[in-house]
Parts: sequence; C-alpha cells; structure tokens
Amino acid sequence: MNNKVYIHEFIDITKQNRARYMQHMTANWSPIAQEQRGQLCYGVWGVVGSTGRWPQVVNLWEEDGLDGLAESFSLELGSPTLQDPALAKWWAAAADLRSGGFDRLLVPHPETGTIEALCESGAGATTYAHEIVRVDPGGAMELCDAAVAATEQVHERIGWQLIGAWRTAMSADDECVLLWAIPGWPQWSAGEQVLLDTPNLLYPASAAQIRHRHRILLIDAPLAPLRTGRQPHRDDRTDWED
Repeated sequence: MNNKVYIHEFIDITKQNRARYMQHMTANWSPIAQEQRGQLCYGVWGVVGSTGRWPQVVNLWEEDGLDGLAESFSLELGSPTLQDPALAKWWAAAADLRSGGFDRLLVPHPETGTIEALCESGAGATTYAHEIVRVDPGGAMELCDAAVAATEQVHERIGWQLIGAWRTAMSADDECVLLWAIPGWPQWSAGEQVLLDTPNLLYPASAAQIRHRHRILLIDAPLAPLRTGRQPHRDDRTDWED
C-alpha cells in the first residue's frame, strides 16, 4: 500500500540550461528537501523534445502523505515572500535556469511502488513513456486500475513495465498520469508500432471514456534515483551558494 503523495512538475527551461537545472534540482535541492522536509526525489527527467514541449524538465517529488505535504507547505509559505528565506540563494540560482512551469498533486494507485521500493528492485530504464490521460469526471481510478491490471500483458507484448500510476488530486477526478519503463530504444519503437494499431493496449479493461491522452518520452538526469539506485546526497552538491 502506497500512502505517499507526489508533486509533479513540468518546468520550462531557459536557453541551454537543462543539464544545469537537472543538476541543481538533484544535487542542490534534493538533499535539503530530504533533511528539512522528508521529501524524496522520485525522478528528474529531460523531456525528449521530439515528443513534447522543449526545452522542458519533469520533476516528481515523493511526500509523506498529505500531512507531510502540509508541513512542507507550512515551512515554505510562512514568509511574506512565500519562499523559505533560508533558501533565497537557491531560489535565485534556480530562477536563472527556468522561466516557469505547471505543477499538479498526484495520488498513487495502491500498487504503485515508492521510490525506495523501485530502487531496490532495479526499476530504472533507458527511457520512460510518460502519459497523461484525461477521462470523464470520476473515471480516473478506473483507468488506473485497468493500467495496473494490464501490466503483465503489456510487458509480455511490448516489453514495457508500468512503474507508476497516479490520479490528479484537487481536480474532477478526471486525469491519470502513467509512467512506463522501457529497457531500450528497440523496445520503444516496436511498442509504439503496436500502439499505433491498438492504442488501448496499455489499459484495455477500462470502460472510462477517454477524452484526451498524450505520451512523451523522458530521460533520467544523471543523479536521478532510478538511474543511480539511491537518493542524491550532499556529496553531489555543486557551488550554487558562491
């Protein structure tokens, strides 16, 4: 049973700063978040530009439930600036690397593994298919259930492994985020060829009315846990405070 909640972020990157931003988030932010907030880095990825918006990064943070997230909000938003004053230099450094973004809160399917469990099982991959699926209001859990139920069949058919299924909180219960680990580029191309003809293969049992879906590809940042098998730590930090 996964009782965590997740902060999902699409981050728009300025100029050629994607690698610097991913390093800043993993090496410079994540160790602080672990120590001060109990927040774990689930993933930091670069978006494959041919499949989505560019230059863009996806961040996913694992919080200790809604109570843990509320504590993080209290710490972050207790200042008139709506930013933790102790992190002013960190915010300033990050601001030079990004122009904005869009966040959502995600609730995991009970069978979605935590990041610690995924690292222990070696769930990392060459690339990841990240899919946002919008359904009729109230249908999000049904679609997540269908995706989880189809995991074994999908893996046998095209070699993809579902490692994350979430529904978006604070909405009409009409949106799911799915994350598929793909072991190599041949498995991606072969899988996409199959999905051209059978687009509902990833969640065949769902009767939820699909309104929209969009699948993009992601690549792990060098210090992302699914790549390294561990959380970033202070030894990874760079000189952002100078």
